[in-house]
Amino acid sequence: MNQAPPTKFTIRVYGIFTNDQNEILITDEFQLNTQMTKFPGGGLHFGEGTIDCLKREMREECQQEIECIKHFYTTDFYQKALFYDDHQLLSIYYTAKLKPPVNFRISTEPFDFKVMENGNQSFRWVKLKTLNPDELTFPIDKLVAKLLKRTEI
Repeated sequence: MNQAPPTKFTIRVYGIFTNDQNEILITDEFQLNTQMTKFPGGGLHFGEGTIDCLKREMREECQQEIECIKHFYTTDFYQKALFYDDHQLLSIYYTAKLKPPVNFRISTEPFDFKVMENGNQSFRWVKLKTLNPDELTFPIDKLVAKLLKRTEI
């Protein structure tokens, strides 16, 4: 028996934040009982534009305003959502800058929090030239990391 195709979409919006040292901001999180390393961002709310989503996510996650926002990549292939059986995932990535001053703690260690508890999160800079796509958790993030390594941003 054939399974019905996904009928719903999950839309995620991510930021590719760089600094003057040619580093990329990534986040290490414990969400949905899962350790994940990814680009900062999150889910689009109904009625919200994609850039507004990214701005909201950065305010919610780290009390940070952002600027210089430019589209970088939108998923151009089918990707099943990992956490929902009947959803197709669409991910949109923007390059952007953190508006000074930086209002949140940036660590040098992955998963720099005391306990693996849902909602815990830490941020760190990774040099673009040493960014290993395989260190990222999700398939589209891995692809975007490879694109970043081939593209000057």
